[in-house]
Amino acid sequence: MLRLEDVFYRYKNSDRDVLRNVSCSFEPGKVHAVVGPSGSGKTTMLSIMAGLDRPTQGNVFIGGEDLSTMNLDEYRREKISMIFQAFQLFPLLTAIENVCMPMEFLGIAKPEMQKKAVSLLESVGIDATKHKRYPSNLSGGEQQRVAIARSLSSGARVILADEPTGNLDKANGEAVIAILNKLAHEDGYCIVVVTHNMEIADASDIVFKMSDGVLTQV
Repeated sequence: MLRLEDVFYRYKNSDRDVLRNVSCSFEPGKVHAVVGPSGSGKTTMLSIMAGLDRPTQGNVFIGGEDLSTMNLDEYRREKISMIFQAFQLFPLLTAIENVCMPMEFLGIAKPEMQKKAVSLLESVGIDATKHKRYPSNLSGGEQQRVAIARSLSSGARVILADEPTGNLDKANGEAVIAILNKLAHEDGYCIVVVTHNMEIADASDIVFKMSDGVLTQV
């Protein structure tokens, strides 16, 4: 579903490649973990996969289509979703409004949008008593569940997660890992997780290691 071919990346005014000849594939129905020390290039690779940066050299494909030929705004709206360590929920929107936001950009009718948002929130364990709460009135684990529901609302089949358990305690971290595995194994999502959490790596189907810009499969 998502493939990198011979990808290099170098920051402007730098004499060092952050990514070096990265080639890999990410498949539907599986959770992929990318591990490695800070500064190794993991987040840069995720940013390129998300269409936020372009590779200095090489190509990224989704469903066989080269990202360099695509409208990247549409790609980020419709093809991929992201989950962040810091949740990145809109603080002045309720849980259900946060989940509805991507659907508004897609022009989905309000009744359908509300119905889908309720279903998604319930699927990640956020019951109706919390749908109208603002993020500041939710726990960290609940905020990350809302963020996962929001990532699903656009219909994108690729989920890119940057340290999704980084701000959570052990119990909530394990719950998020379980949700991501369920989405991959039962619903066929392609999930890529950049993480320092070896529990995520141990629970993943495929593990890659990034070291000094070079990616290898473990």
